[in-house]
Amino acid sequence: MIDLHTHTIHSDGEFLPSELVRRARVVGYRAMALTDHGDHSNLELILPGIVRVCKKLSKAYDMPVIPGIELTHVPPEYIMELVQEARGMGAGIVVVHGETIAEPVLPGTNLAALQASVDILAHPGLIGEEEALMASRNAVCLEITTRKGHSLTNGHVAKMARHYHFPLVLDTDSHDSHDLTSLEKAEKSPGGRA
Repeated sequence: MIDLHTHTIHSDGEFLPSELVRRARVVGYRAMALTDHGDHSNLELILPGIVRVCKKLSKAYDMPVIPGIELTHVPPEYIMELVQEARGMGAGIVVVHGETIAEPVLPGTNLAALQASVDILAHPGLIGEEEALMASRNAVCLEITTRKGHSLTNGHVAKMARHYHFPLVLDTDSHDSHDLTSLEKAEKSPGGRA
C-alpha cells in the first residue's frame, strides 16, 4: 500500500509522525507521505520538522516517507502562492483539500489547485467537466479516498476519471490508526489496486 495523504499531531491527527509511520509499516505500507493541514498561519511551523523527520523515518523503516502538506480551506486566490512556498520549503507532495460534499470549501478551490498543478486534489467530489479536463492536461492526481464522508463521491470521481483520463490515487486521509488501510481493503475500493 502506498498512501500519499495522512495527518499527524501537527494538525488534527492522533500520532506523532514516528508512531504513524511505524503503525503504517506494520499494516504493510511500502511508502507514504505526511501531509498535515496547512495555510498561511502554520506552513513555516509544520514543514521544516516534517522534512527533517521524513528523512530519518525513511532510513529507519527502509521505505519512502515523503514530506508534504495539505493546503486546507485556503481561499482560491492564495493557493498558487502557498503551493510555491511549500515546494520551496521542501514539500515533496502538495495536496489541496478539494471541494467536497462533506466540508464547506470555497467554490473555485478545485480550479485554483489544478491551475497551480498540485500533486493531488484530495476528495474532489464536486469536480466538474472543465476541472476534469484541466486535471487531465496538467496530470494532477485526483483522489479516491477511504475517508468517511469524503468517500461518498468516489463513484463520481472514478466516473469522471474514466471519461476524462486523469490519474487517480487511492489515499486514506488517515487521522488515526483505524484509518490506515491494508492492501486487501484498498483493492476493494473503487479505483482498484494501490
